[in-house]
Amino acid sequence: MTKFSDLKLDPKVLSAVAEAGYETPTPIQAGAIPPALEGKDVLGIAQTGTGKTASFTLPMITLLSKGRARARMPRSLVLCPTRELAAQVAENFEVYAKHTKLTKALLIGGVSFGEQDKLIDRGVDVLIATPGRLLDHFERGKLLLTGVQIMVVDEADRMLDMGFIPDIERIFQLTPFTRQTLFFSATMAPEIERITNTFLHAPARIEVARQATTSETIEQRLYALSPTRRDQSAKQKRELLRALIASEGDECTNAIIFCNRKTEVDILAKSLKAHGYNASPIHGDLEQSQRTRTLDGFRDGSVRFLIASDVAARGLDIPAVSHVFNFDVPSHAEDYVHRIGRTGRAGRKGRAFTIATPMDDKYLAAIETLLKTSIPRAELPEGFAVSDAAQQAPRERDDKPASRSRSRGGRDRGERGADERRAPKPGAAKPAPIAQAEPQPQPERSAPPAPVATAAPREQRRDDRNQDDRSRDDRSRDRRDDRRDDRRERRDGGAPVVGMGDHVPDFILRSFRTSTQTPVKEDDAEAETES
Repeated sequence: MTKFSDLKLDPKVLSAVAEAGYETPTPIQAGAIPPALEGKDVLGIAQTGTGKTASFTLPMITLLSKGRARARMPRSLVLCPTRELAAQVAENFEVYAKHTKLTKALLIGGVSFGEQDKLIDRGVDVLIATPGRLLDHFERGKLLLTGVQIMVVDEADRMLDMGFIPDIERIFQLTPFTRQTLFFSATMAPEIERITNTFLHAPARIEVARQATTSETIEQRLYALSPTRRDQSAKQKRELLRALIASEGDECTNAIIFCNRKTEVDILAKSLKAHGYNASPIHGDLEQSQRTRTLDGFRDGSVRFLIASDVAARGLDIPAVSHVFNFDVPSHAEDYVHRIGRTGRAGRKGRAFTIATPMDDKYLAAIETLLKTSIPRAELPEGFAVSDAAQQAPRERDDKPASRSRSRGGRDRGERGADERRAPKPGAAKPAPIAQAEPQPQPERSAPPAPVATAAPREQRRDDRNQDDRSRDDRSRDRRDDRRDDRRERRDGGAPVVGMGDHVPDFILRSFRTSTQTPVKEDDAEAETES
């Protein structure tokens, strides 16, 4: 049987591995470390939880043991899709490189640029980063990638499949062509593999298990729920989840519960807390400090249930997770493999339960096609029944009276406007004509319908109010017209230009002609306008 001592690793690395309690490498480690030490590109594919992180950290530390980093020019680069995975890779380097003088820096979002800049300025051998923060440092002129000798893309399919393709391509263009490239992932779809062929040169392909397979140590179950009401589906699923947790009893020491949407993560966490469960949410919209505290609490046991989006489905190494619950069936079949891979790690037993509704049939079909096997169906917990509250229509949000903006008369503005539209418009009230301007002919309007006899007093009061409002408007308009006329007379020294409305600027009403034509006097221009 192969041992770490047979892999030609640096003695300091072997000492750190032995202190960590490892003697025998996993299949992916035994297959990937030798070609990586030879300087070849590596494409590693293996189940989640099989030690892929050590497959590139150990050879990198050995290869970088000779040499020294220069300021702002890291010697190696590790790209990770999430902050948590990047932090976990950094922890692995601290464990395996503790007997060496190699330095590292972690560039992730949610952390001050200042501290990261100080580390880069001193020079680092290993730079671990997420693509966005890495490019931020580069664009600020704080980082050069021309000295990168080894480049690692961890969880390659997720990095390339979830919108990182432009960033990854740009980062590869910033690194030397002679670099060594290592790709590691649990799944590698054919279309994604074609993209990796652009980045890798004659790679050594290490595939220790069939793609997208799940560990045999994980017991899988599928619970089919047919909601009685579509608008109460989420509430009924929450009741079934609590019933499943209760049916597991003490065997469920802790669990990760996955949801597809961040909003559902928050709702489910609040619901479990309200029912007395120790639960905390984690998703991409939370502050990095809060996400770190939540993960630390889950590792040390102070948090029993971790309600997570797929940010926690990739690469997080939490060994003692007894259960995984898929509150939502993942929309991407590969995510199912990564989700349930959070349990049953390192040879331990684990259980993965999935709650499905009839709307999830197409997602289930895609998952079972990927796995090339069906997920075992299980009966609902004994005695489980949907509560009456979950079978009733949800409460309407508009039960409370809406706030109303009041007009001067104390009536609702919308109601008053509707009344004014329904009221007949008297023909006597017309805007005052502008001086020296001919009145514009008004189109004939059909006679308004006769008011209902019972509403005559109310309509009369409304007409009086409308008439008063129009009278006030006419007086205000007259005062504005007088002020405009005064200003124009003071400016022009003569009669104002009229005929097109006072809102038209003077220069529009004037005539502009070329120098070859006979100039038109100002009085003639005004005469033209009036005609």
